[in-house]
Amino acid sequence: MDKTRSAGILMPVFSLPGEYGIGSFGKDAEEFIDIVAETGNRVWQVLPMGPTSYGDSPYQSFSSFAINPYYIDLEGLKEEGLLTEEELKEEKEAFLSSSEKIDYGLLYQRRYPLLRKAYERWKAAGGNPDTLLAERRKENLDYCLFMALKDSFEGSAWPDFPKEFRDKEESALKSFLEEHKDEVAYYAFMQWKAESQWKAIQDYAHERGVLIFGDLPIYCAMDSADVWGNRKIFDFSWEGRKFEKEEPEETSENEQEKQDIQSAEEKGYPGFVAGVPPDAFSATGQLWGNPLYDWEEQAKDNYSFWCKRMEYCFSLYDLIRIDHFRGFEAYYAVPFGEETAVNGSWRKGPGIALFDALHRYFQKESLPVIAEDLGVITEEVRELMRKTAYPGMKVLQFAFGGDYENDYLPHMFQDNKSVMYTGTHDNDTLRNWFETLGEEERGKIYRYLSRSQNDWNAMTELLIKEALSATSYLCIIPAGDYLELLSEGRINAPGTDAGNWQWRMKKHAFSPERKKIMRDMLETYGRRTDKR
Repeated sequence: MDKTRSAGILMPVFSLPGEYGIGSFGKDAEEFIDIVAETGNRVWQVLPMGPTSYGDSPYQSFSSFAINPYYIDLEGLKEEGLLTEEELKEEKEAFLSSSEKIDYGLLYQRRYPLLRKAYERWKAAGGNPDTLLAERRKENLDYCLFMALKDSFEGSAWPDFPKEFRDKEESALKSFLEEHKDEVAYYAFMQWKAESQWKAIQDYAHERGVLIFGDLPIYCAMDSADVWGNRKIFDFSWEGRKFEKEEPEETSENEQEKQDIQSAEEKGYPGFVAGVPPDAFSATGQLWGNPLYDWEEQAKDNYSFWCKRMEYCFSLYDLIRIDHFRGFEAYYAVPFGEETAVNGSWRKGPGIALFDALHRYFQKESLPVIAEDLGVITEEVRELMRKTAYPGMKVLQFAFGGDYENDYLPHMFQDNKSVMYTGTHDNDTLRNWFETLGEEERGKIYRYLSRSQNDWNAMTELLIKEALSATSYLCIIPAGDYLELLSEGRINAPGTDAGNWQWRMKKHAFSPERKKIMRDMLETYGRRTDKR
């Protein structure tokens, strides 16, 4: 992507409207691309699209090399003769109450059995499971096998698999594949359909002049095919892990904790997990729980796992946001078993060596990558940013917490090498954020925008205009901000366990009047690409 001024909209696939409980790769995705194009935007930013596990976070996926089967367009399967009109009618009725909020429990109960019917009809029509499996890339086939194993062991996490499967003994896996080939092929079928439908969405976006901006989590989920299949490149060491409590005497409570931790080590859990220390989002930090990488081991094969992850992402997206970029310079390690991320420590990351390896792999001096450089940013992180030359991020909601030399204030930007946001998927909606601010911070906004309190009702639009006016070459506005939603439009609240990743946009939310306002704003600040 060139550095011509442009703009985009942040909209998760799961938040798209539709009648089947969750957004999909169907007509609603095409209609959203139409909104992006008609308003003069150039970019549609999505969140990670991998299959989600417990907690429903797109940043905790069963695989880095797979697509969430929930996104499969059921209407498309009906057109292929794989589902019936009656089945889709029943599905619509089941999700009548899910038009504005996703019910993941209901999705889990209903969607997989329905997709299984489509798979059985595909086989009955002459589909060959052997051919399907042979055409899967290795990493995606590992995911299919992994999910079939989980089903066989009642959804257990892989450390609780029988030892021969937990440790991927070749003979055990070969026997399992022979006996459960149909189950593995069922997952391969869903991946094939998801990939085919997403490719059609990509093509449609490109026809409309829209680029798709993807998101790559820095870490892999503990219970994932990535970790299960590649344990040697992750840090499972327990060296330096202490069992002692501060109390001098032994108690039944800390004795039980010691036993639980020792059991976790024996099963294969890591001694330290990922997170971030206390910050603006959470007073106790964020305890993600992902395994950390063994960067020394990865360096031995030129970071091939990361090269393959990026290669897969580039098959899905035109440009990629790498989440938690500062973790490549130094990352935060929290002892396994901690309830918060307070008691962690920083460790040295791979630095520029990883990105040199990526550039060699793709044989390119530059890659269409944006670095999420939010959080605790040290001079070492800034130096890594300079070396990679990747654009970073600026978030307007972070701009008013300090003095008027805050790095996120538009007048402080040194050049156009950044991507401007009003907020990210982790922020509150712009309107709700402003309306719940304290008087001091809100006063700074009034002064900065040369406005008075009489502009209260117009403040969302004024703040969006401030973001669009920045020198950043690309400005991304979350759909919920353009729609001026309150807290119901928030996507995720870090540090909380309930109510996240559920927001769905209402059908026809972007009225002709709202789209005209968006076009006019983009034109005013030189970002409207449909006029060039």
